[in-house]
Amino acid sequence: MPLNPNIFRAYDIRGIAETDLQQKEAELIGKAAGVYFIEHHGSNIVVGQDCRISSPQITEAFIKGLTSVGCNVTDLELCTSPMMYFAVCHKNFDGGVAITASHNPKEYNGIKLVGAHAHSICDQELQTILKIAKKNEFPVHNGAYQKYDIFNDYLNKIKEIIKPGKKLKIGIDAGNGIAGPFAPKIFQELGFEVHPLYCEPDGNFPNHEANPEYAENLLDLSKLVKEKKLDLGIGFDGDGDRVGIIDENGNYIDADKLIILLSSDTLKNYPNSPIVVDIKCSNTVLKEIKKLGGTPVISRTGHSYIETKMKEVAAPLAGEVSGHIFLGGKYYGFDDGIYAAAKILEIISNSDKKISEHFTSLPITYTTPEIKAACDDNLKFQLMEKIKTFFENKYKCNNLDGVRIDFDENNWGLIRCSNTTPCFTMRFEAESPEKLAEIQKTVYNHLRSYPEISTDWYKY
Repeated sequence: MPLNPNIFRAYDIRGIAETDLQQKEAELIGKAAGVYFIEHHGSNIVVGQDCRISSPQITEAFIKGLTSVGCNVTDLELCTSPMMYFAVCHKNFDGGVAITASHNPKEYNGIKLVGAHAHSICDQELQTILKIAKKNEFPVHNGAYQKYDIFNDYLNKIKEIIKPGKKLKIGIDAGNGIAGPFAPKIFQELGFEVHPLYCEPDGNFPNHEANPEYAENLLDLSKLVKEKKLDLGIGFDGDGDRVGIIDENGNYIDADKLIILLSSDTLKNYPNSPIVVDIKCSNTVLKEIKKLGGTPVISRTGHSYIETKMKEVAAPLAGEVSGHIFLGGKYYGFDDGIYAAAKILEIISNSDKKISEHFTSLPITYTTPEIKAACDDNLKFQLMEKIKTFFENKYKCNNLDGVRIDFDENNWGLIRCSNTTPCFTMRFEAESPEKLAEIQKTVYNHLRSYPEISTDWYKY
């Protein structure tokens, strides 16, 4: 049975459910993943799924594949991806699987794999699983199967760590993703007044894209915060591993600022520590971490790369522009939207400042959200090398992940290949709106010289 090799991406396995991940493909990948788990990690595997329409069928087939080669499966059923990671760490499973496509459109689905301690299985490890699947020769064993509800363990761990101060009034927008059934209960248990919005799981995502990276996806939450005079609003993505925040005035707080807020708190408890940020982060983040006594460490963009770098340098905190926040210290160090939100609530509820007032002293710069330009998966990496060469011959560049172009000290642009979709992604920061437009024009003009790259710039 041929598998589409393009669904085996850098961080996970992800494709169109009806064509790339039907039950027969899911079972085959489950068998291959099971063989890999047993050989490299162990046989006790935990599995969870999001609320996408295709998730139950894919999960059933994947578990069938796992057990057929001898894995013992604990089925968490509906849960966020971080709840699955938590189960791996808290219950000492050998590995874990989340059936999810995060914030991708509803026709997509995917498979996230982790080993012991929720360490990401990615890149060449996924290619090894693909090779095992292609070989299609599997042992026949009968692994055990059981169900387990991890929610109370997860709730109790958060309550053990988070110590709220004053009672805040908060809005929660889950975007009809899988955080909806869990986040309101957790924040109520922490003593906050919760106003839920779009917290009913619905795989059609009828209200807006479950992606808190973009302010326009949280417009209804912003309206709720202003109408109800709430202290802040919290938005989650489809599988609950990312977070976005709306302040008390209904304004969107980008992830750069959240990383600074969390860095300030973290460095009080872990002074002089490294803080890992992705290459898309603002220069302001790097400067503020240094001011706070920390050492900023730049990583490639992506869950698995950030996690690996965080462990490599023993950082208690890491963050991405997309809203992935990784908190170590008393927690397990994986990205968890609900736990990150709880930590932010702890900071604000123990402060005499409103959340917006924590950022008033930051310098004003002008940044774009992530901007995308469509390009075929089979072409984008070779084109990236040409783009790198062009800009490296003209400017100071960082080529850790694509090419980050320093036009001068305060103005930069980034072009990189997306590891989840067939496109290039870009981000820009400048000292003025005029300079921002200028550096974008410089990059766009060069990209237009490649007919393979779409010139219909878009944010999703």
